[in-house]
Amino acid sequence: MKILIVAPLAHPEQLTSGSHFPPSQAQFFWERSLRKAGHEVDAFIRNTPALVGMRLRRSERFTGNKLATVFTALSQRFPRWQPDYHARNRRLLEKVRAWRPDVILLTGDNRVIFTETLAEIKRRYGCKIVYLSGVSPIVFSTPNERAAAPLYDLVLVNDYYHGVQWLELGAARMEALPIVACDPEFHHPYAVEVQAAVGFVGTLLPDHLYSTRVTALEAVKDLGLGVWSIHALPASLQDCYRGPALGEAMLRAVCASKIQVNPHGNFMRWGGNMRLFEAAACGVFQITDDRPGIPTWFTVGEQIVTFRDPAHLRDLVRHYLRADDERAQIAAAAREHVYAHHTYDHRMQALVELVAALP
Repeated sequence: MKILIVAPLAHPEQLTSGSHFPPSQAQFFWERSLRKAGHEVDAFIRNTPALVGMRLRRSERFTGNKLATVFTALSQRFPRWQPDYHARNRRLLEKVRAWRPDVILLTGDNRVIFTETLAEIKRRYGCKIVYLSGVSPIVFSTPNERAAAPLYDLVLVNDYYHGVQWLELGAARMEALPIVACDPEFHHPYAVEVQAAVGFVGTLLPDHLYSTRVTALEAVKDLGLGVWSIHALPASLQDCYRGPALGEAMLRAVCASKIQVNPHGNFMRWGGNMRLFEAAACGVFQITDDRPGIPTWFTVGEQIVTFRDPAHLRDLVRHYLRADDERAQIAAAAREHVYAHHTYDHRMQALVELVAALP
């Protein structure tokens, strides 16, 4: 099968040879697993400028020229004002015409590829379009993505409730197949010094998206909490900050704690974030919030522990900090389990089977 991944490039400083994406992006592992299974894989990096002088990513900031800053902000809100976006769409059409993929894997937060471009690709070349996202379309999707929903042959989501929302927007099919997993060559225990009794790695702001996560961490702050993040922290957790963590540094940060606390964001009511599988693969004992999807992937009490509310989390942390053997047994069971059932090889095999079954 010929598979074209249409996604942005993040963290280019972490790129390694042989892949279009760095290991800090799930797409790195998709590409790796698909090629291992014998599929042809290429990528279209949709945040690469097509016109000379255009900025690479919206995360970059213009300096000095306020007019340029305003223009950039308006272009992001109204992508059709951005001439470079039109040029990128033409490049994608040229890529598809020349390479003729069987399926396009289109990742979320798509502000660049227009609905009519996807429609033309389907009409002229018969490509299946699979949209993959780990976040809620109600909270995060762009008007561009919602308008294109009827063109998606399949939507793959981490959170089942997000999939239902995509069906309501017009997608043909959805599957709650987490687009994140683990790769035993990358996600494994690292021999590092313990830096925190309780650890958290991830995003905590803005408040309206992560308030429940912050409240949970505040409940265990005095029990030896360490927080690693590439983003800003709320004032209440500033003194717990241990530094940024990305790629292998993120995995080492996970391994630098006795307990990983992993509350989901406010927008994930079913569950299924990246750290759920990565922390398990690192052999670190994990406590997550009680979401309906957790028993779908883990046996609660044997491979992972869940909490009901911040007070319950505090009680669990205090117990497991004293129960070294029990903690180690659950962590080892979780690692064995994800290696057997939740690797990127498993995910991509399931994805290919789902695509093959499409009419």
